[in-house]
Amino acid sequence: MASPTFSTYIRLLGYTRPYWLRLVVGLVAGLFVGGSLFGALRCSPVLIREFLKGTVQAAPTITTTTPAATPVPIVSTPAMASTGTAVTASPGRIKDLESFQKVASRFGIETVRPDGSMTWQFLLILVLGLPFFMMLRSLTIYINHYCMRWIGARAVVDLRNQLFDRLLAQSLKYFGKIDVGHLISRCTYDTSMVESAIANTVADLVQAPVEIAAAAVFIMLTAAEYHMLPAVAALFIVFPLIILPIVLLGRYVKRYTRRALERISDLVSRMQEVFTGIRVIKAYHTEAEESARFLALARSYFRTVIRILRYELMMAPLMEFVAVTIACGFLVYCYSTGIGFDIIIPVGGAAILAYRPVKVLAKVNASLQRTTAAAERLFAILDTDTALPEKPDAIPVAGFQDKIVFDHVSFRYESEGLPVLTDLSFTLPRGGVAAFVGRTGSGKTTVASIMARFYDVTAGRVLLDGHDVRDLKIASLRRLIGVVTQETILFNDTIAANIAYGTPGVTREEIIEAAKKANAHDFIAAEPEGYDRMVGDKGFRLSGGQRQRIAIARAILRNPPILILDEATSALDTVTEQQVQEALYRLMQDRTVLVIAHRLSTIRRADCIYVLEEGGCISEKGSHAELYASGGGYRRLCDNTES
Repeated sequence: MASPTFSTYIRLLGYTRPYWLRLVVGLVAGLFVGGSLFGALRCSPVLIREFLKGTVQAAPTITTTTPAATPVPIVSTPAMASTGTAVTASPGRIKDLESFQKVASRFGIETVRPDGSMTWQFLLILVLGLPFFMMLRSLTIYINHYCMRWIGARAVVDLRNQLFDRLLAQSLKYFGKIDVGHLISRCTYDTSMVESAIANTVADLVQAPVEIAAAAVFIMLTAAEYHMLPAVAALFIVFPLIILPIVLLGRYVKRYTRRALERISDLVSRMQEVFTGIRVIKAYHTEAEESARFLALARSYFRTVIRILRYELMMAPLMEFVAVTIACGFLVYCYSTGIGFDIIIPVGGAAILAYRPVKVLAKVNASLQRTTAAAERLFAILDTDTALPEKPDAIPVAGFQDKIVFDHVSFRYESEGLPVLTDLSFTLPRGGVAAFVGRTGSGKTTVASIMARFYDVTAGRVLLDGHDVRDLKIASLRRLIGVVTQETILFNDTIAANIAYGTPGVTREEIIEAAKKANAHDFIAAEPEGYDRMVGDKGFRLSGGQRQRIAIARAILRNPPILILDEATSALDTVTEQQVQEALYRLMQDRTVLVIAHRLSTIRRADCIYVLEEGGCISEKGSHAELYASGGGYRRLCDNTES
């Protein structure tokens, strides 16, 4: 069974599937880079031997008639002559040189002079060919890294879009349970970590194993030719010890990376809360306290990051210690068996070249541990589905013709034990106006949320023209409803864009007309930018009454058959409230309206007023005159409000 880290990264790589062509190009380029390394290593013994000849006295020309068991003298230095020692060529060395001579002779190029030294033609080929070869290798490295990093960056863009879409699809119940600051951190910091890791490690993850394999194959072939298999076998047995620090320390990197992400989420959450409630902080002069709380969180995050850094920095020294120890053992073996430098240098160089991508893989592993820690947090969101279910055969609804019925509706939030609504039943005919009043916590806003199907009922049903709203397409249901909430929500955009939000394709004239009906045109036109004025974050640049009137204009422009007014005039002063009430009364004509209000002056013209008690039970219902005359709870609410 695949480990969680491996399966998480495989899932991340699944986002590269749409870009398979670039992936193939990048992989082929990476394979070429590794293959070119193997070719260069195979050439190196002969090239080193030929250059060494320039510093020693030439020996008799090599012939291929020498028996395999008899070494053939190549060169001898004065020092060697004085000690009676000679540099000899084994059958493997003769074979390498003959291979080069055969290839060159096909093109009419002599490689060796009569005295055994290199010809100038062959030297010219090396001088001109090596830069061309390196340029070609550099080009393939560029193609490999560019393609892989492009794919990594693009895959994370797709991941971020999918994450955002998933969050938009979640129900209001989900957002009521989760910290918005943590969501922001995951959508920004976590995805940035994944983007950086994928874009910078995929290329190395492809290229490094090929380079290691090329070096390993070269070492094995060379060992077979020069009878070094026991030493190389021991080398490959011990070599995995270099990987041990990567595996052990990588676990700690992932563990503390997850903690670091939690700490940064706390930081972002605190910043979001502070900046949202900056008015309260200024009013109560608690800047110093907030700064101290933020500093404590920042220090906790710093300590976690330093722990990650310690484990990452320990990898390279431990790997280098093991690698040097192995290299020393190899040199001792070569000395004891009389292996020359023309073999030690290429084999040692191959081992060094193999060690470099191993170090790269160590960095890749640390990066992968950080990536998977972040990716697991992101996938936790993607795997969460709290969206309201929509049936496969859901009915699209084009309009509202008859009535809305709450049929013995009960509802409770998961986090609360007590019911919010209990056995609530009422009928709202088309064109009627129903108002709900009651104390705070009696369930008035919940009635509006259930009518718009922001939540599903716990028991009972809500009918629209005889259809259970759970049987309707959600999008078509929402198009029939306009909402002005008690918490005015404006986006950091122009006034015109906020009024037109949710109603695409409207003209500037229609926007102005809606603003006039909401009594918002005068204060909008009084500013130099007019309807192009930016409202600021959550409408910060506007007063509460101005924000409320823009929200009302937005609902007017949408022109829905069903209108929900949830404390729609709560932020207006008395004069402005009267102006907006006139606009609302005009808007409410020939529409079905559900009004929720604490200020009872806004619901006097309602066809039926329902008084809710704690637990969502209807204690009284009737017109304003009837309820006031009965002297019950509604009258007490009116008297308390007016006093």
